Amino acid sequence: MNWLNYHHLLYFWMTAREGSVSKAAAELRLAQPTLSGQIRALEQNLGEKLFHRVGRQLVLTDVGQAVYRYADEIFTLGREMMDMVQGRPAGRPLRLIVGITDAMPKLIVHRLIAPALQLPESIRIICREGQPEPLLAELAIHHLDVVLADAPAPPAVRIKAYSHLLGECGVVFFAAPKLAARYRRNFPRSLDGAPFLLPGEHAALRRSLDHWFSAHELRPGVVSEFDDSALLKVFGQAGVGVFAAPAAIEAEVRRQFGVGVVGRTDEIRERFYAITVEKRLTNPAVAAISSSTSSLSNPPRPRRTA
Repeated sequence: MNWLNYHHLLYFWMTAREGSVSKAAAELRLAQPTLSGQIRALEQNLGEKLFHRVGRQLVLTDVGQAVYRYADEIFTLGREMMDMVQGRPAGRPLRLIVGITDAMPKLIVHRLIAPALQLPESIRIICREGQPEPLLAELAIHHLDVVLADAPAPPAVRIKAYSHLLGECGVVFFAAPKLAARYRRNFPRSLDGAPFLLPGEHAALRRSLDHWFSAHELRPGVVSEFDDSALLKVFGQAGVGVFAAPAAIEAEVRRQFGVGVVGRTDEIRERFYAITVEKRLTNPAVAAISSSTSSLSNPPRPRRTA
């Protein structure tokens, strides 16, 4: 069995945390060549490169990122052990790592996660944003506890996953006050030719809007497309065009971005899912998220994909 040298792991962890060998060496009071040699010894022991250089910067490799997460857990536990032995208050916070698809409205994400922060135990929430497929791959190997998405896990993704429908709502069309006043009259016909800001093509809302426009024979003038829902709202706030958002966050959107309502429809339904690899939610933070949708519809039983 190859035993892990925890001194080497500590030196790697400090270097990754500080972002450079020189800063880590100063913190550890070691010579830089000594520190670099210890990291190389760890890489040889693991048989993997942990860093690569981009210009003058040290950047973690994919393996390096995974090793850093484990090292962070190890040394956090070590500090808690010392606190316990020395009589200082201890208590490891519940850790929740949430994957968030980039099409998810940030205001919805905040509303869904907020109940987890109200749990009696302390909690540390880590949010990672990205495209659905990479996030689901991370979920499958337990690097994430849950993925929040605007669509269930697709059948083409070959992982055993359960898509828990958290709720659904209609859609509201917003614009800066002057634009809203102009296009509010004769809605939805007023949207024909109106400047419009669309979500990116991977968003479920984008597909729903395309179908709705086609059904109503509307051809809005598409000004921009955005993968980031928050950036889309910033452009809408600036008066660039009309945009759509879930009705569940209408009050927050109006208050935060200072926009007016152009119109509303229930023909388009926005749905939000918590995707997990377990059917029964045992993580108390994930369970809190799943029960946080009192303002939305009651979810049906989770759907399994394999």
